[in-house]
Amino acid sequence: MDSPDVPGTRRNASSSLRRALSILRYLAENDTHPHGASLTDLATGLAMSKSTVLRLVGPLREERLVDQDPESGHYRLGPQNALLGQLYLERLDIRRTASPLLHQLAQDVREAVHLVSFDPPEIIYIDKVESPQAVRMHSRVGGRQPAYCTATGKAFLAHAADDVLDRVTAAGMPARTPATITSPGELRTELARIRERGYAVDDVENELDIRCVGAPVFDHSGTVVTAVSISGPASRVTHDRVAEIGARVTETAQALTDRLGGLVPGSR
Repeated sequence: MDSPDVPGTRRNASSSLRRALSILRYLAENDTHPHGASLTDLATGLAMSKSTVLRLVGPLREERLVDQDPESGHYRLGPQNALLGQLYLERLDIRRTASPLLHQLAQDVREAVHLVSFDPPEIIYIDKVESPQAVRMHSRVGGRQPAYCTATGKAFLAHAADDVLDRVTAAGMPARTPATITSPGELRTELARIRERGYAVDDVENELDIRCVGAPVFDHSGTVVTAVSISGPASRVTHDRVAEIGARVTETAQALTDRLGGLVPGSR
């Protein structure tokens, strides 16, 4: 018999682990079996024999990663998954997770990159990577800005509940520049456009000569948990560059969403 250190044994164990994990993934992601999957469903969906599924699902049941309904015999995710997910989220450091993505984005675009949180009616800078260029945006970690006229603020508001948006607009929408949106109705129209294209633009609305592009980052429930932005002088972040920068910041926000185990609404 092969010992645990024999390469063939390790390969077999690795293959078995991957196939066992595919059972968990199937139960988590397959929407056609909301009340659990039968043995036949699993075998067919995963292209395995029923005997293989039964062998692999045994240890998963022992660890309560998979439960079996006593009446129907169908398999579903077990409660241990909830505990693992809760521990993962509790121990997750968004700033640390985001840091390499933010630095790469700043290096690629050569403008300031911000990570923000939402405290209605304002956003709060929770991390920043400075632009490598001489003329920089004057912002600091811990600083606050209004949500209604910032790119990241509008990225949050585009996916916020109506009562949150009402609270933000009720706090006032004074013109901070000649380009600031000051009408709740016009802001709602702008938020609909943001949902369609995936990113938000502060078109010199919060500070004179500063243009920003931001995108939302989602958690496992599809809620915006943070947002990423690129900011710089309007002479460098020009109208012609907005679509390109929007694509880059959206790509980074999606990568962070993936790292957080998040789900973009409507993506499934």
